[in-house]
Amino acid sequence: MPSYPQTALSLLVSCLLLGTGCQKQATETADTVSEFTRVNYNRPEASSYLGVGLWAWPLPLDYDGDGDMDLLVSCPDKPFNGLYFFENSSGEAFPIFEPPVRLGDAIPKVQISHYGPGEPKVTIPGAELKDFRRALDSEPQALFPIEELTKDLGKSPRFNQWKMVDYEGDGDLDILVGMDDWSDYGWDNAYDSTGNWVNGPLHGYVYLLENKDGQYHNRGRLQAGGKEIDVYGAPSPNLADYDGDGDLDLICGEFLDRMTYFENVGSREQPVYKEGRFLENGEGLIKMDLEMIIPVAIDWDQDGHVDLIVGDEDGRVAWVRNTGEMQDGMPQFTAPRYFRQRADHLKFGALVTPVSVDWDSDGDEDLIAGNSAGYIAFIENLSGGPKPSWAEPKLLEVDGQPIRIQAGDRGSIQGPAEAKWGYTTLTVADWDGDGHQDILFNSIWGKVEWIRNTGTELQAPQPVRVDWGDQAPPYPSWNWWKPAEGELVSQWRTTPYAIDWDKDGVMDLVMLDHEGYLAWYQGSRKGKETVLQPGKRIFYGENASALTSKNEVEEAAPGPLRLNTGIAGRSGRRKISFVDWDNDGDMDLLVNSLNVSLFENISQNPEKVVFRYNAPFTEQMLAGHTTSPTFVDWNGDGVWEILAGGEDGHFYHLPR
Repeated sequence: MPSYPQTALSLLVSCLLLGTGCQKQATETADTVSEFTRVNYNRPEASSYLGVGLWAWPLPLDYDGDGDMDLLVSCPDKPFNGLYFFENSSGEAFPIFEPPVRLGDAIPKVQISHYGPGEPKVTIPGAELKDFRRALDSEPQALFPIEELTKDLGKSPRFNQWKMVDYEGDGDLDILVGMDDWSDYGWDNAYDSTGNWVNGPLHGYVYLLENKDGQYHNRGRLQAGGKEIDVYGAPSPNLADYDGDGDLDLICGEFLDRMTYFENVGSREQPVYKEGRFLENGEGLIKMDLEMIIPVAIDWDQDGHVDLIVGDEDGRVAWVRNTGEMQDGMPQFTAPRYFRQRADHLKFGALVTPVSVDWDSDGDEDLIAGNSAGYIAFIENLSGGPKPSWAEPKLLEVDGQPIRIQAGDRGSIQGPAEAKWGYTTLTVADWDGDGHQDILFNSIWGKVEWIRNTGTELQAPQPVRVDWGDQAPPYPSWNWWKPAEGELVSQWRTTPYAIDWDKDGVMDLVMLDHEGYLAWYQGSRKGKETVLQPGKRIFYGENASALTSKNEVEEAAPGPLRLNTGIAGRSGRRKISFVDWDNDGDMDLLVNSLNVSLFENISQNPEKVVFRYNAPFTEQMLAGHTTSPTFVDWNGDGVWEILAGGEDGHFYHLPR
């Protein structure tokens, strides 16, 4: 996931702006809570997917010197930022790694190069990290001026990856540099009226810095098939003899999920590369589960064939094994096999969006959660009590296939580079009144849909229905597509919260409308179907009449509560939940912020509900993009606590 403008960083507002009333409210809130703590599996005998937070940059090596392969993984995002050591304590090729040990802060854009005997080379843009095992990134040695390469790009690269290798077999180490260029792609809101992306693609180039007598010389961009190598962003170049013929071939990653093989049809001393082909095997194209992949070449199982260790966007790392076989001139790799670790912190992908609910009707609080990949999972509470033990997330399925919502090449307002993201955000309620808990969700598309639970199975997602009367269904003005009759389309990535707001026995919906205002969609029953009325902006804010796309409070005339004033890619992104936080009989509002913020219900009648904004519950930073709040009572004392889904895919509990 790219470094977007920080559109969901914080609702924290300067008390100089909000006045002493806000200070008093913030103090009262802070006095009732402690700190968010990361939720554990509490099952030391179990295993789970190996994972850091958002974005995994793997460094495979024998870090502890015991003869087997360990993993270091750099995670540059919040709040799980760090360089982590996963120990292989069994010595197996596919071990269950030990839980991560944090060695220090993340090393941005770090790369490792395994070539020849001795220590692997660890690099960052423009420098080698000398004596890496001991010093980590504290002793960089300059290699070549970065600006000599970036000056030819339209924008500064998001991916700037330096690999050291003897390119032409003359006994010294040259440098391959992979850099992407976003200048053609632009970024936001560039579809025509039929959904075609009118900006250009992402570019990913590979540069050669040749070593001549200890000095590096820029030889420009590498070519393949008579033209510049240009993959779809994030090139991650890896030179190795993948086909076993004695020369070095090139495999590149990309911003999406594929890897491209460029066969060397020249010689070891004078490489010439064929036009690239996506890696495939007998099952088809080899694809990672998500995108923003980081492949690293290494003979992981020491069988003489160079494999790929690949980091994925959600913090997992996979082994793509080179079988040593060839088919149609291409080395055959297996499908990605994601590593496992001893169960430690509970995690579900990235930008996880939990709802606490007794899904299996056994008397304790389980979790139903979405994530950035567009999955929805059931996470079973196995023990109950104040420190529950948890089952590993189980993907929910329809007709035997996991539910997965994805943007494809037209579904994200930020363009086709986000094809594999889904950003499912949800609520759980008995939507059709049949006694079974259903799931309502929004996603990267902004379409509000629901999944019916029959009691024995889940049915395919279908649109939530609205009686728009004579008006056409509204939708965000930047959408290239229009909703169908009766559909509800709002801003992307914002929670549709099902609640019987008017207490008439029929579920309603509260969420951001197409212009970012918090709205109440009243429900009524037509036969066996729940049908909503158009949204009403009955919610108002004291100290927060409107929030900008940067989550700052606007000084505005009193009016309906607007939880995001941004447009296109800066819109939506609001995660909400309702709970009677102060036990005064009305519903207060929880909203994502740098962690979670409270909007206290201070006045309510059928036509107007007034919320007073409070500062975030703590000063902890749990979000780079967003968090997602729900509420729990794990200790059973009748006082609600907060559970926040983090940017890193972990869950954070705030007791009171």
